[in-house]
Amino acid sequence: MTTYRKIHGRSIQAVTTDPSESVAEGQVWYNTSSDTFKSVVASEAWSSASPLSTGRSILGRAGTQTTALAIGGYFYPGSPEVTTNVEEYNGSGWSEGPNLNVARYGAQSDGTSTSALIAGGISPGSPEMKNNSEEWDGSSWTATPNINTARGYVGHAGTSTASIIFAGRLPGPATSNAGESWNGSSWTSGPNLNVSDWGRYGGGTSTAALSTGNSSSGSPNGLTEEWDGSSWTAVNQQSAGRAFRAQAGTQTDCIVFGSNSPAITTTEAYDGTNWSSKPSMATARNNAGGTGTSSAALCFANAPNNGITEEFNKTANVITGAAFASGGVYPAQYYGLGSSTNGTQNAALGFAGNYPGGFTGNTTSNEYNGSSWTATPAMSTARAYLAGFGTSTAAVGLGGLVPPGATGSNAVEEFTGSWTAGNTIPQAGWNQGACGTLTAGLVAFGTNPAYPGQYALTFEYDGTNWTAANAGPTATNDSKGMGVQTSALFAGGGPPTAEAKASYEYDGTNWTAGGTLANEHKAGGTLGTSKDAGIVAGGHTGSGTNAVEGYDGTAWSTRPSLSTSRGRMGMSGTESSGVVFGGNPSATNATEEWTGETSTLNVKTLTQS
Repeated sequence: MTTYRKIHGRSIQAVTTDPSESVAEGQVWYNTSSDTFKSVVASEAWSSASPLSTGRSILGRAGTQTTALAIGGYFYPGSPEVTTNVEEYNGSGWSEGPNLNVARYGAQSDGTSTSALIAGGISPGSPEMKNNSEEWDGSSWTATPNINTARGYVGHAGTSTASIIFAGRLPGPATSNAGESWNGSSWTSGPNLNVSDWGRYGGGTSTAALSTGNSSSGSPNGLTEEWDGSSWTAVNQQSAGRAFRAQAGTQTDCIVFGSNSPAITTTEAYDGTNWSSKPSMATARNNAGGTGTSSAALCFANAPNNGITEEFNKTANVITGAAFASGGVYPAQYYGLGSSTNGTQNAALGFAGNYPGGFTGNTTSNEYNGSSWTATPAMSTARAYLAGFGTSTAAVGLGGLVPPGATGSNAVEEFTGSWTAGNTIPQAGWNQGACGTLTAGLVAFGTNPAYPGQYALTFEYDGTNWTAANAGPTATNDSKGMGVQTSALFAGGGPPTAEAKASYEYDGTNWTAGGTLANEHKAGGTLGTSKDAGIVAGGHTGSGTNAVEGYDGTAWSTRPSLSTSRGRMGMSGTESSGVVFGGNPSATNATEEWTGETSTLNVKTLTQS
């Protein structure tokens, strides 16, 4: 039976695979194995970039978005002029490069910023159609054998050692459909395009190319042909008629932009079958140059004398909906354990705790690598209901109940690969809350050695000594901490029952009331690195809870629930990535990994439908 769930009131079908950039944008996917929702959201836009030093049009181009060449072209320094000028782009600005040997415009080129080929074109004068071909090696231009048919406004695709040219304008009003191929040393005629025209541009390789746009009818049109290495085939036309437009990408994944007569701003993308609209450029383009890919393109120059440059970028993000998913099983069904509160999902430490069947406490210590737990050296003192803070490699365990008499402890142990004694904390106790690092830790609230008393005492740790800080607003225990020493949040607690829904913020000096929780989270667990971004999960009130809430610095809101109700568990990580393990009242050894929302677009509430 197919499972359906709702996201903000919309039902979707359950699937078992995760999305990638290749799936349709806007689809929401549900992974039944990890119990997570994902979606792909793309961002596409043109942005301004540094202009060419010399404005021009009808020029050659080569390279990528970040390493490109602007080659030759037509400009107006006062009167029309054809140039040999070459400029190089490094991703941030243009600089002068070695000039061509032959001035030309209406020539097309391909390759990289260090290995390019230019062929054909038009020189000053009557005008004169050129058959000259030149090769660029990254430092200079060298003449190569001429093409067989002199022409201008020629299309081109490939590299400096394997390329094709096609179509173009011949002397007089005639146009050509002739194709030629270059093997690195000579040109060979054929095969021809299906339509004689000029103003075509191309992209791709010498064996898989795309030719788009032309002016065979006297005005721009959307004719498109594909080259498969042996013949040309007409395919779906562009939506907009374009000639002398720019192109970036491959035969099956490209964008085209700009045109001539009139200049336009529009951009279209080709996926190997169909054309679709993309964000427009800021500047209408006439006879511009373009290079790059369909997701990282560069457009430069514009008739009559403009060097304006724009960059096109597409980023595709896989958005993950917040959820808990199963992780590696903890070695034993412990509860009341300590943990590295400021660790990560892939580097967490759990230690000590109590085992079902009576109070015993234990000394075990285990490290999590994101998939499984591994035993580390044991603690010196068996205990349960202790506090912990730090990372998986630099942690502190303190306080707790110590058997056989279940006495509250002030003992401190530090973990740096093994456990060693640290200076005792001034106040013995258990059920304290804690957060921070080995050298900047914070401990607050807790239960007096003589249960059932609670205290509001606060202590800061610098890796050696403990210093008393301002006490919290009220005496409570089982309030758990998140954040760092100077920016912390403690949530849940009790008794009284009201404290199970309370939270308190610490700014390094003073305590203030935080937002009120919707659920009772006494003896729950916390994830977060500051008082303004974290979550509290579970709790030991009553029969336990699987409720999870997130804090944004002002208020608490619902997050996806734990799979297993639990309290007095270990937790390690941040608001967006963490791990929870152990706990009671069901005495579980289950581990759950938390993946938080990667965007405000993500799922916050999941309901079975």
